[in-house]
Amino acid sequence: MKKTINTGLLGFGMSGSVFHAPFITNVPGLHLSKIRETRPENIALANARYPQAEIVQDARAIFEDASIDLVVLATPNVSHLPLAKEALQAGKHVVVEKPFTVTSAEADELIALAKSKDRLLTVFHNRRWDSDFKTITKIVAGNLLGNVVEYEAHFDRFRDFLKPDSWKEENAPGSGILYDLGSHLIDQALCLFGLPSEISADLRTQRRDSRITDNFHLMLHYPTLRVILRAGMLVSEPGPRYKLYGDKGSFLKYGMDVQEAALKEGKAPKGAADWGIEPEDIWGRLNTQINDQHITGRIESETGDYTAFYQNVYAALTGSGELEVKPEQARNVIRVIELAMQSHAEKRTLKYI
Repeated sequence: MKKTINTGLLGFGMSGSVFHAPFITNVPGLHLSKIRETRPENIALANARYPQAEIVQDARAIFEDASIDLVVLATPNVSHLPLAKEALQAGKHVVVEKPFTVTSAEADELIALAKSKDRLLTVFHNRRWDSDFKTITKIVAGNLLGNVVEYEAHFDRFRDFLKPDSWKEENAPGSGILYDLGSHLIDQALCLFGLPSEISADLRTQRRDSRITDNFHLMLHYPTLRVILRAGMLVSEPGPRYKLYGDKGSFLKYGMDVQEAALKEGKAPKGAADWGIEPEDIWGRLNTQINDQHITGRIESETGDYTAFYQNVYAALTGSGELEVKPEQARNVIRVIELAMQSHAEKRTLKYI
């Protein structure tokens, strides 16, 4: 019989309801036992979808519950540090929604606290399990492009208005597209290529009346590789999502991983045989030379599934696997963001330190 890990979820807005609860409840052994939420419409949705979970309005009802093993924070960015500290001090294991924290110093503080309490601490960098990124990881690991000399990744959207009553639109620490979508792109790049030697960035506010960064162009410099990461809110006709060039060939990929759209439609991974399978019309195109053989054409995308994140958390908690998203890795993402903001402010390229 599998060990049961009782889980408390803080927040049932878009993050909690769309990206966390469906995958927590898709892992045998993880039991969603409590949800902290105060908004009536979200409480009604949580009750309808997860009747087994008790809805509470105070985080302390989760922190002080001795039966809760794991706490998941799906809350605004500025709350990550104080809530994660409180959870760790209460002896809970903790999953933090990305971005990990607002500053790398805050991340270091949480990492040290987790170690002192011998508790698991990780960050929901779920985009490692996107179908397209899994495909790219396989291509790079298989040396299908030879030595990669340029990598470009985009996370573009078209939203020419400001979301009403959204903390994500407020000019506050940790807000803006660099922390939001940028943290995904940075984490993926660091997974593929490690830490850069230098960083340069250009940050923009493009939407009318916007008070946050809603466009960025970030460059990570490596000795023989240039990484370009871009995201914007005024891109109505997206170009390639990924472009990779090597000394043996190239790989281009259009279209988004299908999971987010399915989740927003109210679909769930549990029992879905076709979950995370991309349609052929958005498979990437490979053009390369392998062993003197020219290979060109579409490459079937790997199957994406964010369930793997929580499967790994369960494995790490039960001693059957090593934690994949290490907090130190998530901390490095925040350090890149800090240096990107400094680079933009000072209009110069900075060494990664």
